[in-house]
Amino acid sequence: MFVIGITGGIGSGKSTVASIVRAAGIPVIDADVIAHELTEVAGETTGRIAAALGSDLLDAGGALNRKRVAALAFSNKPFLDKLSAIIHQDVIRAMDERLEEARQKGIKAIALDVPIPVERGFLDVCDQVWAVTADEETRLKRLERRGMDAVEAGRRMKVQMTRQEYRELATHEIDNNGSLAALEESVLLLLGKELGQRGIPVPGLSARQG
Repeated sequence: MFVIGITGGIGSGKSTVASIVRAAGIPVIDADVIAHELTEVAGETTGRIAAALGSDLLDAGGALNRKRVAALAFSNKPFLDKLSAIIHQDVIRAMDERLEEARQKGIKAIALDVPIPVERGFLDVCDQVWAVTADEETRLKRLERRGMDAVEAGRRMKVQMTRQEYRELATHEIDNNGSLAALEESVLLLLGKELGQRGIPVPGLSARQG
């Protein structure tokens, strides 16, 4: 099974690239979705967070208090690193299980949508890493269009990896400074090339060409 790792900083368009890949017929395992599932109700993950970082990070029902966590995470990198390590442990375990399920089903290609390109469970299981990048100004404008103020957007970007750091670990860098149409074209071309030379069909491409 050919595993593509899609990553990139906030506002880069990583999730959009993952959506294009999914629409083309390639399954995508989304780390953010898994993390949300693990923390939206009281459970082992939220229990570990409370034990390590404080019970005030949970709401009355034992779920993660996202508003409080966000306020701390993007202004305090040591806190963010600790929180990420706890959540990632369980996210990676869930991703491993879903990858194995995909192998058992005979799926030929799959993508992992992961914001932070950790070694264990991402870099070590991916055949290729696609890093989605964009200029800082472009990313800021996108985040502002989502309703995030410039100061908050800048703070979140500052604690993440730099564009150069993403570029250095990538098999392919996907530049996303242009239009959605341009991004879709470049992603589908790359998908067709990489899977095509491995004899893996891309349903969405066949439909477009037909």
